[in-house]
Amino acid sequence: MVNDILISVGSNIDRTKHIRAARTALESIFAEVQWSRVYESEAVGFNGSRFYNLVVKACTELSIEQVCQRLKAIERENGRKHGEKKFCSRTLDLDLLTYNHVITMQPVVLPREEILFNAFVLQPLAELVPEEVHPVARQTYRQLWCDFDKSSQQLWPILFNWSSS
Repeated sequence: MVNDILISVGSNIDRTKHIRAARTALESIFAEVQWSRVYESEAVGFNGSRFYNLVVKACTELSIEQVCQRLKAIERENGRKHGEKKFCSRTLDLDLLTYNHVITMQPVVLPREEILFNAFVLQPLAELVPEEVHPVARQTYRQLWCDFDKSSQQLWPILFNWSSS
């Protein structure tokens, strides 16, 4: 069975290198990969360098657990050390946001709660999949973004050079 997934991607250490590496890795594992624009945002929850963030839509036959294992492996391959405190700088952060319209607590919380609270997740979702409906809030990502308090978190789209040459 083919499953639709949404993944958030973020980095604030050697950002360009790690966002490019994420693209290469994700496109080698998943099918029909689509990308939002890349956004730059302030660190949320701690004092740190600005992040690059985006959201990816893809298809997979992997289970939720297998997807999460692959995402953690990509993070480790890019120098991410797991066991770090929740709010800290990172080379690469890949989080499964949704898996079809599954609502679950195990093996991870889906849909990921940060969708509703972090502009750096919600704005790229509203851009990439504006008419998709959040499984719990029962509103489209476009509507959720329209209703979001945009004064609470600043982010802006950037012109990102995907080519390493």
